[in-house]
Amino acid sequence: MVKLNLSALPNLASTVAVPGYEPARLTSGIVHFGVGGFHRSHEAMYLDRLLNAGGSTEWAICGVGVLPFDAKMRDVFADQDNLYTLVTKSPDGQQEARVIGAINQFLFAPDSPQAVIDKLADPNTKIVSLTVTEGGYSVNDATGQFDPSGAAIQHDLAAGAVPTTVFGYITEGLRLRRERGVAPFTVMSCDNMQGNGHVAQLAFTSFARLKDPDLGEWIAQNVAFPNSMVDRITPATTDESRREVADEYGIEDGWPVIAESFTQWVLEDHFTLGRPAFETVGVQVVSDVEPYELMKLRLLNASHQAMSYLGLLAGYTYVHEVCQQPRFTGFLLDYMKTEGVPTLRPVPGVDLDEYSHELISRFASPAIQDTLARLIFDASERIPKFLLPVVREQLAGSGDIDHAALVVASWAAYVEAVRDGQFPALQDVRAEMLTAAVSREAEEPAAFLQLKEVFGDLGQNGRFKSAYLAARQDLQENGPLAAMDKLKESRSRLKARMESVGNE
Repeated sequence: MVKLNLSALPNLASTVAVPGYEPARLTSGIVHFGVGGFHRSHEAMYLDRLLNAGGSTEWAICGVGVLPFDAKMRDVFADQDNLYTLVTKSPDGQQEARVIGAINQFLFAPDSPQAVIDKLADPNTKIVSLTVTEGGYSVNDATGQFDPSGAAIQHDLAAGAVPTTVFGYITEGLRLRRERGVAPFTVMSCDNMQGNGHVAQLAFTSFARLKDPDLGEWIAQNVAFPNSMVDRITPATTDESRREVADEYGIEDGWPVIAESFTQWVLEDHFTLGRPAFETVGVQVVSDVEPYELMKLRLLNASHQAMSYLGLLAGYTYVHEVCQQPRFTGFLLDYMKTEGVPTLRPVPGVDLDEYSHELISRFASPAIQDTLARLIFDASERIPKFLLPVVREQLAGSGDIDHAALVVASWAAYVEAVRDGQFPALQDVRAEMLTAAVSREAEEPAAFLQLKEVFGDLGQNGRFKSAYLAARQDLQENGPLAAMDKLKESRSRLKARMESVGNE
C-alpha cells in the first residue's frame, strides 16, 4: 500500500497514470470555490489533460472551501500534497486510474479569510470558477431575483464584515482589483442551471449593488460570466470508494473520485483575461451554449429526478437498478421523447433520440454505483430548474405533461413517506415547508403545488393541477410501478385512437 503524495508517485503501479508535469512547479491562475467530486472529475481533470499535453503551467487551480465540512478536504489535501486519484469507469466495466495534480493549493477560508481575499486580488488570478450547487446562487426560482435574506449573506452585506460566503469573498476580491487598477477576473459557473453564467452575473452583481452600488455597476460592466454545460456522472466518495482504490491500485487516498468514463464540457468563449486552451483537450468552446445546456438539463438532469422518487418508492437504491428495468426505462424514454425533446432547439452535431438512448445506457451502468438518494438532495432547488421549465413550455404549446406530473406527484408521495418514517430525513433546504404542504393535501388537494417558492404560478394552472391530482391518486391506490404502467397504457390507447382516425 502506497500513501498518496508527491514522493510516492514513482512507486505507484504501472496501471496508474501520473502527472507528466511537476505539480510543485505550477502556479494557479484559477481559483475554484466548491472542490467536490464533480469539480475534480471535470474541470480539474481537463486542466490535468492540458498540463500533460504541455500546456502553460500558469493555469493550475487554487481550491477554496468556505463551509465547515470543507475542513476535511483541507486536511486530506495537506496530507497528500494536493493530489488525488480519479478512477473512471465505462458501462462495459473497463476502468482507468490517474493521479491528478492540477490543484496546487487549497485554502480553507475560515482559517484565514485574508488569504482567500489576497488570492482573489492577485493579478495572476484570471478565472474564478464555481461548483456551489444549484441553490448556492440564492436566486429565487419563482421570482428570478436574487434573495439576500439568508443570515450569512446579511452578515456579509454589513459594512466592514469579514466575508463568510462566496458572494462576500468574490465581491471583496473584485473591489480590491478595481481599487488597485487590476483588471477583473472571469467568473465561470460550472453548476447545473440554465444560463448558469447569466444566473451568476445576476447573483454577484445584485449582491455587490447591495454592498456598494458603484462597485456593483462596475462588475456588471466589466466582469465576464460565461455560460457552460458540464456533464459527467460523479457519485459521492464513500468508504467503499477508498477501499476500492486501495484494493485495485494499492493507493491509500483519503478522498479519491470515481466517475463514469463519459465526459462533456461545452463552454462559451467569453473571458476577461484569457483562458486555458481548453479546446485542445476535448472541451467544446462555442459562441452559444444554450442548445447543449437545455439538452442536458431537460433530458439528463430531469430524468434523474424522474427516476428517483418512483424508484425509491418502488424499493430501489441505485440508479443502475432502476435503469435495468424496462418499465422504468420505457417511462424515461417516453418522458424524453414526448415532453423533454419537444422543448429543445436543434443541438449541433447531436441526434436527440440517440442521445436519449445513450443516457439510458449510462444510467444502467452498474460500475458507477450512483444512488437515488444523492440525486434528490435539495430537490426543491433542482426540480424548478430541470423539470418545471419543461412543464411550462409544454403547457404553453398544449403539449404532453403527464410524465412530468407523475414525477411531481411521486416527489410529494416521497415527502409524505419521509414524514411517516418510511425513509430517512429529507435533505432539502425547504424540508419543513415541503412536509407541511404535503400534510395539508388531505384537506386541501394539490396544496403541494401552492408552494410559490418552488412552483411559482404553476399551481394555478388547471391542466397541470388535474394531471398532478390524477397521478397522486394513482400512486396512492396502485403504487409507482402500476402508475407508470397505467400511463403507458393510456398513451398507447390514445395513439391507437389517433391512428384509427387518421386511417378513416
